[in-house]
Amino acid sequence: MDSKNTTKINLFQLVMLALGSLIGSGWLFGSWEASRIAGPASIISWIIGGLVIGAVAYDYVEIGAMFPEAGGMSKYAQYSHGPLLGFIAAWANWISLITLIPIEAVAAVQYMSTWPWSWANWTHQFLKDGTITNSGLLVVFGFILIFTLLNYWSVRILTGFTSLISIFKIGVPTLTIVMLTISGFHPQNYGQSWHDFMPYGTASVFAATSVAGIIFSFNAFQTVINMGSEIKNSRKNIGRGIAISLLISGVLYIILQSTFITAIDPAMIAKSGWHGIQFNSPFADLAILLGIHWLSVLLYMDAFVSPFGTGVSFVASTARALYAMEGNHHIPSFIGRINITYGIPRVAIIVDTILSMVMVSIFRSWAVLATVICTSTLIAYLTGPVTAVSFRKMGPDFKRPVKLKHLGWMAPFSFVLASLATYWAMWPTTIEVILIIILGLPFYFYYEYKAGFVNTRKAFWSSLWMIVYLIFISVISYAGSHQFNGMNWIPYPVDFIVIIIASLGFYYWGIHSWQIFPDYYQAKKLNETVKPEENDSTY
Repeated sequence: MDSKNTTKINLFQLVMLALGSLIGSGWLFGSWEASRIAGPASIISWIIGGLVIGAVAYDYVEIGAMFPEAGGMSKYAQYSHGPLLGFIAAWANWISLITLIPIEAVAAVQYMSTWPWSWANWTHQFLKDGTITNSGLLVVFGFILIFTLLNYWSVRILTGFTSLISIFKIGVPTLTIVMLTISGFHPQNYGQSWHDFMPYGTASVFAATSVAGIIFSFNAFQTVINMGSEIKNSRKNIGRGIAISLLISGVLYIILQSTFITAIDPAMIAKSGWHGIQFNSPFADLAILLGIHWLSVLLYMDAFVSPFGTGVSFVASTARALYAMEGNHHIPSFIGRINITYGIPRVAIIVDTILSMVMVSIFRSWAVLATVICTSTLIAYLTGPVTAVSFRKMGPDFKRPVKLKHLGWMAPFSFVLASLATYWAMWPTTIEVILIIILGLPFYFYYEYKAGFVNTRKAFWSSLWMIVYLIFISVISYAGSHQFNGMNWIPYPVDFIVIIIASLGFYYWGIHSWQIFPDYYQAKKLNETVKPEENDSTY
C-alpha cells in the first residue's frame, strides 16, 4: 500500500491518530453504562478492561514490527496457520471495525437528540427508547459519509485532521473532570462498606467490562498496527504508539469514571439505586443537573467532535483491514485496488461505507453495537498470542525489530483474559456474533473452490483448534452462570475456572497447530524488508 505520495506518520501523529480513535463515544457513554451495571466498583472494570487489551496488544507489538504492512492484523494468523484461520480472524476483526464506524455516528446523533433548546426540538425525533429512528438514521448516514470523504484523498489530510481533533478530545474530558469535581463532589458515593462499593456483586464488575463498552473503548490500539508500513521508524514507534496512547486514554477513562461516580447526587442513588440512573446524554445531563449550562453546551459540541475523530480514524483502519483481506485472496480482487495518486484503497473505503450503513440499519442501539464490537474483536484477538509464539518456532531466524522478553507467559495469559472477556459479553451475544462470523465462510469456500481446494484440508486441520474453541465458548456461554445470562448449569465462579483451564488447553493446541503454507513465504519476503539495523532489539 506504499506509494511515492504516501506520507509517513511520525510518533506524535501516530499517538494523536490512536487517541483520536480511543477517545470516542466510549467516554461519553461508558462511565454511565458501567455505573448502572456495577455501581462504584465500575472503576475496577476500567482497570480490568485496560489490562485485557494491554495484554493482547503486547503480543501484537512483536509481530507488528516483524511484518510492517497496512492492515496487518488481518494477515498475521494466515501467515502462521493458513488461509482458513486467517480468514476467520480477518473477518471477525473486520466485523468489529465496520461496526465501529456507525457506532460513533450513533453516539453523535444520540447526544444531538437531547439538545435542550427550543429551536432544536426537531432533533428529539432522532431517538426513541434508546434506539435510532428512521429520521435519525438519515443523520447517521450523513456522518458516515463525512467520515468517508475525509479519508478519501490522502493520509496527509487524515493525520492533519485527527491530530487537531485529538487535542480537543483530550481537553474537553479534562475540563469536564475539573468542573464536575468542583460543582458536585460526593466521595461518600463510593460507600461505607464493601456492599455499598460493590452493590451488585463481583460478577457485575466483569460484566461491565464487556457489556458497558469498556473493551470497545480500548479497542482502537489496533489503529497503530493497521497503519503498518505507513509509520515512520516502525521498529520503535509501533510499540511506543500503542503504549503511550493506551496509557493516556486509560488514565483519562478511570478518572472520568470516578468523576461520574462522585458527581451524582446521593439522593438520586438513594431513591433509585445505580441501576435506576437514566441519562440519554450522560455527562451533558449531569452538567445541566449541576447548573453548569455552558459545560453542557461544550459537551454537546464534543459529542460531535469525539465520535467524529474516532469515526474518521476507523474509516482508515477498516479500509486497510479490508485491503489486507483482499490480499488473502478470499474476497473480490477489485476491493483491494489502490489509488495510484493517493496510495489508499478507495474501493475498500466505499465498500466499508455502504456496509456500515447496512450494519447500523439493523443494529440501531449504541449498547448493542458496542457489545457486537467487543465480542468480534476479542475473537479476532485470540489468534494474536498464538501467532506470536508460533512464529518463534516456525521462523526463529526471522528479523525481530522488537523481541518481547515475557512473551512466553504473556501469550497464554492474554489468551485466557480474552476468553474470559468474550464470556463476559453474555449469552446470546456470543452466539450471535459467532453466527455473523460464520456468515463469511461461504466467501472463503467459494474462492477455495475456484483455486481447486489445493490446501483446504491442511488449512482445516491447522484451524481446528479455533473451530472447536468457538463451539466451546458458545456452549459455556449458554450453560454458564445466570450472572452472565446463562442457564446456571455451571455456577459462578466455577464457570471462570472452567474457561481458564479450557482456554489454556486451546492455546497450547493452537501453538502446536502451525503449518507452512505459501503465505509463510510471503511473510518471509515481507520480513526481509526490515532493515538490518532494526534487528535484535529486546523489550
